[in-house]
Amino acid sequence: MNQFLSLATAGVQKLVPYVPGKPVEELQRELGLDEVIKLASNENPLGTGTKVFEAIQATIPELTRYPDGSGFNLKAALSAKLGVEAQQITLGNGSSEILELVMRTFVTPEHEVVFSQHAFALYPILTQAVGAIAKVVPAIDYGHDLQAMRAQISDKTRVVFIANPNNPTGTLLPEAELKAFIADLPKDVLCVLDEAYYEFVEPAHRTESMAWPNQFPNLIIARTFSKAFGLAGFRIGYGVSSPELADLLNRVRQPFNCNMLALAAAEAALTDVDYLEQTLAINNAGMAQLTAGFKALDLPWIPSSGNFVAVDVLQTAMPIYNALLQKGVIVRPVANYEMPNHLRVSIGTERENQIFLDALAEVLRGV
Repeated sequence: MNQFLSLATAGVQKLVPYVPGKPVEELQRELGLDEVIKLASNENPLGTGTKVFEAIQATIPELTRYPDGSGFNLKAALSAKLGVEAQQITLGNGSSEILELVMRTFVTPEHEVVFSQHAFALYPILTQAVGAIAKVVPAIDYGHDLQAMRAQISDKTRVVFIANPNNPTGTLLPEAELKAFIADLPKDVLCVLDEAYYEFVEPAHRTESMAWPNQFPNLIIARTFSKAFGLAGFRIGYGVSSPELADLLNRVRQPFNCNMLALAAAEAALTDVDYLEQTLAINNAGMAQLTAGFKALDLPWIPSSGNFVAVDVLQTAMPIYNALLQKGVIVRPVANYEMPNHLRVSIGTERENQIFLDALAEVLRGV
């Protein structure tokens, strides 16, 4: 029993921490394996890009200094890339910090927060941490039911979370439907549009969301460098909103929340067009490889617009997950998302994908 439990706020007392994907090193220690394939955390399998690596090397001599607390250079690069003003940008320690800043800035125990079933696990965690009331709206085909979400909004609602594409299901909302939903929100209800996987969406299906904060001052868009740009280890993301909302978020944001290497790496990553193109090519090929493998195994999957896919193993998935661990393959069980028969599989290299598919086939055969 934690002797300090009674000192914590009511929300924190009942909080269950977010559980990240199992580290490679941990599984190697546990089972004595020489090689482990990790397809659990939606990381970029391409490795560090040349431009990022060079930017890191150039920055190392300055590491005795504090980073630029305003992130001026990265904001300027994002401003030029996205067509937004620098004062609309809030930099975060990953896009997850942007979500946390919104909750800390605007939400109290008197408020409600609306989000979808099967949506990112951080939404309920952040809601409970600030003591607010979570309104979880049942999904349709594992995706957001925007009409039902709109019906749950009351005079107590302060924030609505929408993940597009959604994690862990990979579902995508049509642009017109999403934009109409945001336009219909009360002006005092903030919409957080979580676009962590935006770059993986087929170009014809991407939303032009960066223009929306100028139309909808209550909109905050969160994106990250962790996925398509391959900077998960640096923990850097950003939010784009009206200047008024960004001003408030930056009042709560900790000074120097983005470290010097992360700022330099993100700025370099924005210029590395070849790396992004390679990433998307690997992802598209890998998605085709995995789904073809699932089809051969007669396993259904949820069509995904991200760099991962949720496969239905047609039975309780945890024993399958544990059996895959014994074979040195780490994927992600998603029973905590009310998907007990699914495993979420990140897209890896062609070799990694095949090792997983072969291991899955063996596990399902009882080998």
